[in-house]
Amino acid sequence: MGEEAKAALLPKREEEDGDGEGDEGISMTLMESSKLGKRVWEESKKLWMVAGPAIFSRVVTYSMNVITQAFAGHLGDLELASMSIANTVVVGFNFGLLLGMASALETLCGQAFGAKKYHMLGIYMQRSWIVLFVCATVLLPLYFFATPILELTGQPPELAAQAGLVSIWFIPLHFSFVFLFPLQRFLQCQLKNSVHAIVSAIAMVIHIFVSWIFVYHFKLGLIGTAMTLNFSWWVAVALLMCYVSCGGCPQTWKGLSMEAFTGLWEFLKLSAASGVMLCLENWYYRILIVLTGNLKNAEIAVDALSICMSINGWELMIPLAFFAATGVRVANELGAGNGKGARFATVVAVITSSIVGAFFCAVIMALHDKFAFIFTTSQVVIGAVGELSVLLAFTILLNSVQPVLSGVAVGAGWQSVVAYVNIGTYYLIGIPVGVLMGWAKIASSRMEIYSSRSR
Repeated sequence: MGEEAKAALLPKREEEDGDGEGDEGISMTLMESSKLGKRVWEESKKLWMVAGPAIFSRVVTYSMNVITQAFAGHLGDLELASMSIANTVVVGFNFGLLLGMASALETLCGQAFGAKKYHMLGIYMQRSWIVLFVCATVLLPLYFFATPILELTGQPPELAAQAGLVSIWFIPLHFSFVFLFPLQRFLQCQLKNSVHAIVSAIAMVIHIFVSWIFVYHFKLGLIGTAMTLNFSWWVAVALLMCYVSCGGCPQTWKGLSMEAFTGLWEFLKLSAASGVMLCLENWYYRILIVLTGNLKNAEIAVDALSICMSINGWELMIPLAFFAATGVRVANELGAGNGKGARFATVVAVITSSIVGAFFCAVIMALHDKFAFIFTTSQVVIGAVGELSVLLAFTILLNSVQPVLSGVAVGAGWQSVVAYVNIGTYYLIGIPVGVLMGWAKIASSRMEIYSSRSR
């Protein structure tokens, strides 16, 4: 009986052993999930430490452009179109190149900060000022000859003339980029984005007040709106410079140095690659607006597309903040010799930015017939914007991923590779398809007119 009892117990013991193994497996899975969750949480905190203030500061800074455009829009349709062409196309072309060139600092300063070579951050920033100032000076003819250039692209003469005049008034804004962009990246790589966020908020408040004074009190019209944008951006430059030079960055800012004039050629090559990488994408949107000026009812078409692109650009500040944060995280991890950490930071950033993009895609779909009221009261323009809203929503969704991947390239120093990708996707595919679809729209409209007349 004792042996039978033992035999009867054997299966139970095996089952118990099996259950033990199952419990152990579940326990291991839970431990791994807990570790992964903890890693995601820690990485998310590091990501949002850069991205959070960057989102705020970028949205606020871009909002100043949107406010300027809205003031112009309430002056009239021609004024809105002129401001859109001047700010979005002329200034935007140069903005894209200078912003891209300044992003070389994200690679250099990020890796230097990760390697604890703190003094080099100030040197790199001064080199960036020199390179960007030379580049900004070379780009000045685009402002002086904006009117004939716009006429050559097929813009209506009245629109080209007024946009050209506004462009000249934007020259001070153009030179503010030379100093502001490197200062932003200098602070960003030290995880001091909160300083830029505070400065942006101050500049925003000043911009709203000055815009009201210039446009409604002094009645300076379209030129007044341009002057307010110049003033507000230079306020931001002055405040950031005061913070840096008055002891805000004791480890990384040691004052002006002649060392900034050494190694300029290598710095220029990396800056040029960064500039080409970003401006190819940035220019793509400007070219679409220029092409829109050749469509029927050019003012309405330009107004509608520029409103959609303003909303897209407004929301794009969030993915661009993740672009900056990802670049910093990847550069810091690579500077510290941690390749796996850089890869994990990339995955977390892509997922986070995609979730944010999906949210704003849903918002645009829900408010497709409402958001144009920010810029205009013209029912024709509002209707045209409503027709474009579905494309705008999907553009916002897709744009939530692409800038983050570009941030990985900046952090790793792969700018030249991304430049080739941008040439292929935007210029060999995007623009030809846009021209073809625009031509088809014109042909369809003309066929409708012809058929209605023949009746």
